[in-house]
Amino acid sequence: MILQDPKFSLNPVMRVGDQIVEAIRIGDRRISRRDAHRKAIEMLEQVQIREAARVAQLYPHELSGGMGQRVMIAMMVVREPDLLIADEPTSALDVSVRMQVMSILDELVARRGMGLIFISHDLKLVSKFCDRVIVMYAGRIVETIEAKRLHEATHPYTRGLLSCLPEINGPLEPLPTLQREASWA
Repeated sequence: MILQDPKFSLNPVMRVGDQIVEAIRIGDRRISRRDAHRKAIEMLEQVQIREAARVAQLYPHELSGGMGQRVMIAMMVVREPDLLIADEPTSALDVSVRMQVMSILDELVARRGMGLIFISHDLKLVSKFCDRVIVMYAGRIVETIEAKRLHEATHPYTRGLLSCLPEINGPLEPLPTLQREASWA
């Protein structure tokens, strides 16, 4: 499971490479520490971290948000799961890094043949990287729809989520004017 913010998910007193090695060795105690370390470096390279050996020696607080999220992805994918759950994996990232991280995740999922459950409020992002969207409200499924047909969603909550997203070329609506009350005079 890839969690929202690596700053709260990674162990602050362990180097990130050691955390990936630990994830590898939990699943296979027969692998030597040296081989696990080599595999951790390879995984960091697969998530497009430059100077992976150097980065493996860093502590989580020494990483940017995007790099921390890539380390989290590496740690979760290195065990080669059949299903990966990503809970708001880009919410702590700025927009430019968000698409890079999602592209890396999408490529890894496709190459390894994993299933992905992507939990997010960002329906536009979900529709770019998922086949099907399940919308939940108050713990219940209220709508299931193909991602490419998301614009055809009918449930009021789904429509609300879609309509709250800003559009660059959307219609300009005048700001409401405040009515002065007599008590303000």
